[in-house]
Amino acid sequence: MLKALAGHRRALESTRLEPLAIPPRLPSTLGCDAVGVPERFAYHIMARLPRVGCVFAAGDRLWLIVPAGSDIEVEWPEPARYAAGAAVPVSRTGTAPRLVHWPDDSTPYTPPIPLYLMVCQLAGTEPAWAGRIRTPAPLQAPDPGRALPGSPPGRLPGTRR
Repeated sequence: MLKALAGHRRALESTRLEPLAIPPRLPSTLGCDAVGVPERFAYHIMARLPRVGCVFAAGDRLWLIVPAGSDIEVEWPEPARYAAGAAVPVSRTGTAPRLVHWPDDSTPYTPPIPLYLMVCQLAGTEPAWAGRIRTPAPLQAPDPGRALPGSPPGRLPGTRR
């Protein structure tokens, strides 16, 4: 199995990449990366997102444009592929990626967090935030006979003088 994975990795590394051409009329001031999902799942995901930016078809994937750095502190699960700089693998037939969805407003971006959550749901995995958030200890009700920290001495919580 490890040999198969290593072979797959070498094949991906040797694949020629082509940057997606964001339409010049759409300002991409946040930089552009892309998240590729298999076409058979992409329309299902897109229908459930709050908004969808530019989407390109390349090979058997649809690539959704997200702001640059949308892979920081998150691990995109299979079957998604993350393409920094929106440089995606050229299809086996050599056909150029084509724009298949123009956004309803003037930004090319799909919101990355809802997209990430949808991909995790599709993959059947929990979101994996790299900088895991520690769950604080549960709050306990204060002892009614004890003063709260910072309260004046001799004064019990909930009492008046």
